Amino acid sequence: MSQPDASREHFATLPEPPYYAVIFSSQRTAGDEGYEAMAERMLSLASQQAGFLGAESVRGTDGFGITVSYWHDEASIAHWRAVAEHQEAQRLGHQRWYERFEIRVARVERTRSKR
Repeated sequence: MSQPDASREHFATLPEPPYYAVIFSSQRTAGDEGYEAMAERMLSLASQQAGFLGAESVRGTDGFGITVSYWHDEASIAHWRAVAEHQEAQRLGHQRWYERFEIRVARVERTRSKR
């Protein structure tokens, strides 16, 4: 039995477009202060939401990271923003985890890939 290609494990498995991408670019503050546990919880919780399609996330050693979550439609994104536990994570992000962040929402019309 062959081992899975680790480089492919980071790619979300997505349907054919159109769908939406929420692009969260962030610069972390120093120290964990519960960040890793919350990030894992948010991915787990997001994956249980109607309309969630997947996510991809990377963070450099300098603390800069990008997480892209994929959603069926804008209503699914709005619902996710309103989830109480997610709102608490957002509050903590403002207060302790991020020096700066940007959120962008885009409609994905087409994709290309090399597999």
